[in-house]
Amino acid sequence: MSQKKSKNYRAAAEKIAETPYAPIDAFKLLKEIASAKFDETVTADFRLGLDTRQADQQLRGTVSLPNGSGKTVRVAVFAEGAAAEAAKEAGADIVGTAELVEQVQAGVFNFDAAVATPDQMGKVGRLGKILGPRGLMPNPKLGTVTPDVAKAIKELKGGRVEYRADRYGIAHVVLGKVSFTAEQLAENYGAVYDEILRMKPAAAKGRYVKSITVASTMSPGVPVDSSVNRAYTESAE
Repeated sequence: MSQKKSKNYRAAAEKIAETPYAPIDAFKLLKEIASAKFDETVTADFRLGLDTRQADQQLRGTVSLPNGSGKTVRVAVFAEGAAAEAAKEAGADIVGTAELVEQVQAGVFNFDAAVATPDQMGKVGRLGKILGPRGLMPNPKLGTVTPDVAKAIKELKGGRVEYRADRYGIAHVVLGKVSFTAEQLAENYGAVYDEILRMKPAAAKGRYVKSITVASTMSPGVPVDSSVNRAYTESAE
């Protein structure tokens, strides 16, 4: 099985030119070389000129993909009273307070994102060491600590994704699925790239966007022309 995968991977790699592609052309090629028997996830890696060890060169936020992420997101909400009822009506998968805290402390994580109302952060804050490393800790900067839980749930389930530059200055972001059209993937990519450019830290030095690569779960990376920062769905041909 591993030998077959290696053969497919090598064959795909041979079709990729070293010269970066226009976004739409990169996604057309990505769809062509995808060979898995499941609907692969498409991601982008933005290599940025950031030293994230510096407090003023951090990059983190969320962006709503115009065509969704293709992923079913299970949302847990820490809320009570009217906010809890609003969360249930908005489609939250789990809603609770003390019992939900106990569930997390017991190591049960049957959700992909968490939202909390501000009044619950006293309880949720104690879960920081558990939720934080998993990227599940509610955060006001990301819109997941909010009195408007219905809005947060809608955005999370509708295709809002997080971007964050890691210690190497690379932001790894989900763009959708291989089953999406190349145009849908290019539009999602454009929304993410626009946001990353907009949120450039003022302290960033030198070239901000060094390189961009897109890939699917089982494919090699396809280089994207970082100078294309508009007209994302237009081919270079």
